[in-house]
Amino acid sequence: MFEIGDYIIYGNHGVCRVEDIGGLDISGVDESVECYTLQPVFSKSSTLYTPVDNEKVLMRSVITNEEARELIDEISNISLLRIENDKQREEAYKVALRTHDCTEWLKLIKTLYERKQERLTQGKKLTFTDEKYLGFAQECLYGELSIAMDTDIEEIESIVMEQLEQTNMV
Repeated sequence: MFEIGDYIIYGNHGVCRVEDIGGLDISGVDESVECYTLQPVFSKSSTLYTPVDNEKVLMRSVITNEEARELIDEISNISLLRIENDKQREEAYKVALRTHDCTEWLKLIKTLYERKQERLTQGKKLTFTDEKYLGFAQECLYGELSIAMDTDIEEIESIVMEQLEQTNMV
């Protein structure tokens, strides 16, 4: 169970702060059901309410500062997503995002970074689909790393991009 003030990952809403725990005084809602009141940190979404024992939506703690630093240090060793053909590309992106796992998000970002570099050498841009999933993955990962490392998102993006560029030069 999470505590008031904890930062958690809540489904596709990204990082949320637990604002309250308890029954809800909302008509049509059973007051005896204990719920989390969640406030998304990086989106303009309104307050979210979910039962403490909700098993339909993934809820997990944000990674620790140490885990975040280890992840960044391992960027060069993280493999790319395995995509057999272009027809499977979008499904592979969706699967990586749905894991709610920082390493998988980083794999997706790294894969799309490599793809972008490759396409640029061919005089092409990333496809709309690639851009869309890159944005989702960056939003998820950078938001979580920002909270874990108590650093703003722009700084996190800069750190990750620097690591990706160094990896690409090797």
